[in-house]
Amino acid sequence: MLRQTTKRLLGLGFGEAQSPAAQLLPRLYHERVVDHYNHPRNVGSFDKSDPTVGTGLVGAPACGDVMKLQIKVDEQSGKIVDACFKTFGCGSAIASSSVATEWVKGKQMEEVLTIKNTEIAKHLSLPPVKLHCSMLAEDAIKAAIKDYEAKRAKSGSNSDTAPAEKVANA
Repeated sequence: MLRQTTKRLLGLGFGEAQSPAAQLLPRLYHERVVDHYNHPRNVGSFDKSDPTVGTGLVGAPACGDVMKLQIKVDEQSGKIVDACFKTFGCGSAIASSSVATEWVKGKQMEEVLTIKNTEIAKHLSLPPVKLHCSMLAEDAIKAAIKDYEAKRAKSGSNSDTAPAEKVANA
């Protein structure tokens, strides 16, 4: 029902007759947002007790969006081999989470720390009122890396804390 209403509002009701008012309304979201909302990538979760998994849980009290982003890291290479998310929120928050998981896969942790909310917002063409969604995605990436580094430090297998320091200073 929600998807049908969304498609109707966004003018995506393929083959369906639209009212004249619906034909005059501009699209509210960019097609990339709609695509990531209708077909989100990497939805799910990993076992948070797994030492190779970092979990970032962030939220925006003003709008009620909550985002959990998890990364799975290859301890030998330091590359993020997999990522997943669960998001409770608007279409822009879901799309931002989906894009973030796509962008972090296969990259070194230091490299993903350079992903900025402005890049996510530009990719999705988010309007100014939805920029907080891309900020949540950036914060979730940083929180997931910080969590992974904390687990690694706790287990004693990490002598280089530079990435964690970068997260704390960002």
